[in-house]
Formats: sequence, structure tokens, C-alpha cells
Amino acid sequence: MDIEKIRKDFPILSRKIKGNDLIYFDNAATSQTPIQVINKISEYYSKYNSNIHRGVHFLSQEATSEYELVREKIKNHFNIAKKKEVIFTSGTTHGINLVASGYSNILQKGDEIIVSNLEHHSNIVPLQMLAEKTSSILKVIPMNLSGDLDLKEYKKLLNNKTKLVFVNHVSNSLGTINPIKEIIKEAHIHDAKVLIDGAQSAPHIKTDLIDLNADFYVTSAHKLCGPTGIGFLYGKEVLLNELPPYQGGGEMISEVTFEKTSYADLPHKFEAGTPNISGVIAFGAALDYLNGIGLKEIENYENELLKYATKKLKEVSGLRIFGEAKNKISVISFNIESIHPYDLGSILDKMGIAVRTGQHCAQPVMDFYQIPGTVRVSFSFYNTKKEIDFLILAINKAIKMLS
Repeated sequence: MDIEKIRKDFPILSRKIKGNDLIYFDNAATSQTPIQVINKISEYYSKYNSNIHRGVHFLSQEATSEYELVREKIKNHFNIAKKKEVIFTSGTTHGINLVASGYSNILQKGDEIIVSNLEHHSNIVPLQMLAEKTSSILKVIPMNLSGDLDLKEYKKLLNNKTKLVFVNHVSNSLGTINPIKEIIKEAHIHDAKVLIDGAQSAPHIKTDLIDLNADFYVTSAHKLCGPTGIGFLYGKEVLLNELPPYQGGGEMISEVTFEKTSYADLPHKFEAGTPNISGVIAFGAALDYLNGIGLKEIENYENELLKYATKKLKEVSGLRIFGEAKNKISVISFNIESIHPYDLGSILDKMGIAVRTGQHCAQPVMDFYQIPGTVRVSFSFYNTKKEIDFLILAINKAIKMLS
């Protein structure tokens, strides 16, 4: 990988922030966007901006072709059996809510749902709402100090009342890679269905959904060098057919009369209204860009950055890393004794370094460690060891200022 060449693809990386070169270490929140993706959005609005699917004119047919081509790209990239199992959404949270809402018509009183202690709020709150609506019971897979899930306890939670298991592939707050293949296998023994939140894993790990045998999977384009406001839900055809439509409107119908409406087949049953056409097309360009570099090459390089940064951060006096699981992506959450994470993040910002501070939409994780929040640095393939060195210098400078 030619990192300097790759960095030139990202216009934002040439910015100065408060007189310093931008160092962007907030990739777990959103990744940056290469010029190839930016140009694809511009191309759509400049050349074939039109509504899709029902137009007989050339622009509509061209836009439809470009749009549906991305469904095929997603199918191939994530190894999905059927194109109609790819549902476009506004992002990961939308996909989770779609499935949770659908199961409100399926779950019964006393049924059980399992989530993990490592979940993002968007994977907790919809299930709490589902449990409240259906009088089902929400159970939690506990975590340990290293940031791993306790799989022995998970197996004890499973029983013939378990209907759904929602778990992230990778923790957004700690970077832990969860053993989702084993989690899925154990759930299926009890005929429970599993949704995998792939928002944090998709940019870093090649995902094979046929091999995983996941029932549902969600992710967002903006984590994958794509635009915000677009993502997809994968679901096995038989399960998607069991769920009712999430929204009503154009595109998701077959016939409409005042007496009765019949719904469209998959995938359009879940795609009501005018979609984010430019976002979908740009999502496809982002996948092309990542595959042009190679997901395995990206994973290997980011692991180098993770090891290097972990070693350097541990040399900082008073610094504690939270979540040191054996299997991690390039995310590090840490605090420095007696310094509030917000104060440290604010000083780093003055030096041009973008990090994330707070609970990272994972309050149960912070409660487990009995802390108000952390500083989180998250690396992507366009980051460098030189940037990490500057981060260490900036942290040490901040410590002197705040001590």
C-alpha cells in the first residue's frame, strides 16, 4: 500500500486546523471520503439526476441502472445469496429499527431477547422498546475487564424462549472483535434469529454473510468511505417475507385501492418513497475504492497502526487503556488520571487532532468501568505512524498544561 498516494485521494486531509495539519483520528464515528466518491455524487447530479424505477425516459433508466448496480455490488462484496435480500436504508440505526419493529408483530409475552453489554445505544433502545411493546424479556451478555464478552454466560442465557439475539461484530467504544460466528451458531441451536451490527467491522474486516449464516446484518456507508444517510439491511429472504412493511408509500406497493393495498415483493417492500439515489450510487463507488486497495491489505496495515499506537500510548505516564481484548480493530479508548476526557480532547483539537470524547453512545460500557467517558482514537488506512507520534507529543503537552 502506498499510503502517501492514498492520502492524496482525500481532499480533507490537506486541511489546516487552527494552524496545524489535520490529523483525523475519529474514523469510528465517520470515515473520510475519497475524491472518487465525491466525484460520483457530482456525476449523478450533473449527468443523470432523475427519479428511479418507473420512468420511461433515458435519464430515469440510466439512474435506475446505476442504482440497482450497487445492490449487486453489495451482494458480491458481502457474499449475500440473493440480490433481493439487500434492503437500502438510511443507515445502521434504520436497519435495526426496521427489524425490531417487524418483530413487534411476532414476539409474544414471555419471549426473550438477548443483547450484549458492548452494544451501541442504537442496538439497545429499539430492543427495549420492542420488549416493552410485546411484554418480552431483555437479557444482557456480560463483559469482562479486557472488553470481551463472557460466552459461557451467553450460552446460559440461551433457551427455547430466546427469539432474537442482537450483537455488534465490533464494539464501537473499545474495538473488541466479537466471535459472532460462534454467537450465531449457539443461537441457532435454540432456533433464535441473530442480527449482526456491522457498522464498525465492515470498514476493517472482510465479511462473508453466507459463511457467517447471519439472519440479519446492518451497516452504514459513511463508515466505509461513503456518504452519510445511506446503508443497507441484509436479511434472509424467508425472514424478510415474515416481517410487515416498515413504512408505507410509493415503491413499496403492488396495488392500491381504498378497500385493500397489496405490497411489492422484496426488496421494494421495505423501500418506501424516493430513496437516497445519489447516496446509493456513491456507496457503490466507495466499495469499488476499498476493493481497489484490498480489504486484507487495509486490515493488515491498520493492525500495524493499532500495535504501534498501543505501545506508544502505554508509555505515557498515568494513561490507562480500556478494553484490551486479544482480537481488536484499530480503536483505542483511554483516559489519563485526574484529567477529564473532554478537557484532553479540547486541547488535542487546538493542535489539529480530531478525536472523540465521551460515552461513544455506549453508556453501559462506561458504567461497567465506572468512568464518565473516554478519549477514543480510531485509525483508518490513510493514517500514519507519524501522525501517531504527533498525537503522543500532543498528549504529553496537554498533560503538562492540565496538571
